[in-house]
Amino acid sequence: MEQINTVGRRKAAIARVFMSPGTGKIVVNGRDYKDFFTVPHIQDNIMLPFQLANCEGKYDIKITVSGGGIKGQAEAARLGIARAIVHEDPEARPALKEKGLMRRDARVVERKKPGLRKARKKAQFSKR
Repeated sequence: MEQINTVGRRKAAIARVFMSPGTGKIVVNGRDYKDFFTVPHIQDNIMLPFQLANCEGKYDIKITVSGGGIKGQAEAARLGIARAIVHEDPEARPALKEKGLMRRDARVVERKKPGLRKARKKAQFSKR
């Protein structure tokens, strides 16, 4: 196996994931993933595909993320990692699919409509 390239998306975030055999090192935009994603539960979110597929420490991951916020970037990276693992080991697909890691979460922010304050919020009604 050489390098596997996959893409993950969430909200406005796009993550390109490059997976190669190695020691389990994860680098996001040139920094260690624990430095890039400082919140512990988001770090766990990144490691979830490896735990479900029982392949922790087998692959080196290089991720390039852009757009969106921290949570969207982490979930985009999670999808990209899950897709890369399944590309390398199709046997891991049922475990990842059961936890919902193989589906792109398509929910995005609703656009603002004309005449309203936000997407759905209206101006306060005045009777007089």
